[in-house]
Parts: sequence; C-alpha cells; structure tokens
Amino acid sequence: MSVPRTACRLCRTKLTAPFLDLGMSPLANSLLPPEYANKMEPFYPLAVYACPKCWLVQLPRTVSPARIFRHYAYFSSYSSSWLAHARAYADRMIAERQLTAGSRVLELASNDGYLLQFFRDRGVPVLGIEPAANVANAAEERGIPTRVSFFGARVAAGLVEEGFAADLLVANNVFAHVPDLNDFVSGIKAVLKPTGLATLEFPHLLKLLDEVQFDTIYHEHYSYFSLIAASAAFAAHKLEVVDVEELGTHGGSLRVHVTHAGARAASPAVEALRTREREAGLTRASTYAAFGERVAKIKHDLLTLLIDLRRQGKRVAGYGAAAKGATLLNYCGIRTDFLEFVADKSPHKQGHLMPGVHVPVVSPDVIRTEKPDVVLILPWNLKTEITGELADVRGWGGRFLVPIPRPEWVA
Repeated sequence: MSVPRTACRLCRTKLTAPFLDLGMSPLANSLLPPEYANKMEPFYPLAVYACPKCWLVQLPRTVSPARIFRHYAYFSSYSSSWLAHARAYADRMIAERQLTAGSRVLELASNDGYLLQFFRDRGVPVLGIEPAANVANAAEERGIPTRVSFFGARVAAGLVEEGFAADLLVANNVFAHVPDLNDFVSGIKAVLKPTGLATLEFPHLLKLLDEVQFDTIYHEHYSYFSLIAASAAFAAHKLEVVDVEELGTHGGSLRVHVTHAGARAASPAVEALRTREREAGLTRASTYAAFGERVAKIKHDLLTLLIDLRRQGKRVAGYGAAAKGATLLNYCGIRTDFLEFVADKSPHKQGHLMPGVHVPVVSPDVIRTEKPDVVLILPWNLKTEITGELADVRGWGGRFLVPIPRPEWVA
C-alpha cells in the first residue's frame, strides 16, 4: 500500500508543496510477465518534496518496502563496469584498512554478491544483508553468506549479540532506498566497531538537479541526498562524515566515509563540498521550484524527436530495462507506438514487459536480428559500456540516442 507522509522522514518538519510531480507511475522495477499484459496494474503518485529545514529531498508517499524489495529484478553482476568498480573498491579497502582473515566486512543490500566476492576471494570474512530472497539466493550460490532481511536497529542488535561487529561496513546504492532513515543509521552506529569505517555510495542530488536526471526518481528511491542532508542524518546518531569522494557512477554519485563522531579528523573535502552545495542553491527553495520546467522540456523534446523519427519511417528500439527507463517511459507516455522493444542482458528481465507501458523486454540478440535504425539508451549513465557492446549497430547505419541530460545523439 501507499502510505501518505506529511513530515520529513529525517527531521519531522512538515512538508509543503512538491517541486516536481511526475504524475501516477508503476513501481519501476516491477516488470510484468506477459500474461499480466491485460490485467490491472497498480500506479502510485510520484511527487518529490524538499524539506525546508534539513533539505532532504524525498517522496512524501511510501510504498511498503516489502512490496518493492522482497522480489527484485535488478542483479548487479550484469554490468561489467559496475563489477570493475566493485573490484577496485575492494582492493583499495583491503590495502588501506589492512583487512585480514581476522576482519569482518558487512554489506547492506548486498544484492547477488557482486562486491563481497572480491573480499571473500582475498580471504576476508564477509556477510551480506539483502531483503530480496531471489537475489540473496544468487549470492549464496556463489558462496557469499547472505541473510534475507531489511537492515535496521533490530538486525544490528542481533549481529552484535552474535559477536559480529564490522571493521568495514559497505552500503552501495541503498541509502536512498530506506524509508526509515533514523532506524537504518542507528543500526550502522550499533554494528560498527569503535575504529570501524562505513562507506556509503548514493547518487548526488547536485548532479540530479544540474543534469535534470529526473528519471532517477522512482518509488524505491525514498530519498535524494546532498552531502548536507546525509551529514545531518549521520550527525543525529553521533556518526560523522570524515571524507567524501565524487564518483562518475550512476550519473554522478558520492562515496561518503563515516566513522563514530570524533574518531578522526574530517578531510577538508567534506566542508568544501558542503560549501559548493550551498553556493549551488541546495539550501534555497527557489532552486527546486525551477526544476519542473526543465523536466517538461526534456519530455517535449524527446517526444518531438521520436514523432519525427516515426514519420520518417525509422524503427526505434530501447536498450536497458532499468528503473530509470521505466520512469522516463511512463512520464513521457512512450509505448510500443514509439519503441518496438527494450533489450537487456539480464535473463531475469527478458520475456517480461516494462511496467506501465508494456514494451516487451528481449535479449540483445534481437537488436542484431531486427536491426533498428535507432537504439534509445535508457540507462544513459552506462552509454559508453553499452555503445561498446553494441558497436556493430553502426555497421548497418544504426544510431544511438540518449534522453538525459537532453535528448541527443551519441557520437
């Protein structure tokens, strides 16, 4: 069920008017089996608010986490660039933190073991916490111990009782998915060793606004973080951001390094980025008020381009049945009249329909047999990886198109 919220999920300040309303939309990762094509499908309001006190950007309505995450279609291991990112992180942390067989690495929302396998292979004990049983099973099959649960204070207390405390706690692309931030952060506080380090990666709100990444807004992303808002969440539980890195992943992300408050001095990079965020207007309501018009322009420009392509008799296919693609297609009303199919490498998505718009999801081999004139890359953040894998499309005169930060052709 969709549960209305009228207060900020972090500081409880009353939320007023949304700065962006994307209308009614289905759950972005709830791909449909073909037999459900003519059945009723739940849609929920998708509007975004900014808290006027702590500046946490958030959805004021919450779809139950169990409805979204108990069975999940996203498997991290199908992106080669993401695997490379994970391996590099593991190698770095093992060296910097001097992790050994006596250390403990805990990952929250550990998915299919894509990251923990690189610690395990170096002899470092690991444990994953993953709410989606189907994804956790894939991790177990590759030898990654994984518990099926939503992480919070209760789970953390259980781990501590078992004698498990984390030298390194990792939470990649899960912070935005947490409906109860205070419970989640208090759990991190409880399970982290006194000298331990937690690192969290999440898309950066500054990038979302600068590059009009509205398609990263969907129901499973309850919150959208600036460093300012993330720092407030940790400080409320006596944790401190001591370093921050700006990453290129997911269109622009932050990796924050978090310790118990006072455990070490913060890097100058932390305050420098907070200052940049304030100068960019992330603590001013006017910054958010102008966003909706920029989003509407992308919709109009993309639809105009697709209409022109259809009038020219061009065939258009999509690539990447990603959640951001579901938001884009539903907001713009792009169905099979514009897009013949969406190709995706994941066999867990193939044979299904994109939620809401019901565009079929197929194997990438279909692109090579059907030879469309245009491939619309829905996970635009992976355009380099995708155009490399589909380089032969150019051989029959095909072209690549991305929708964000504006509809444009990929050279």
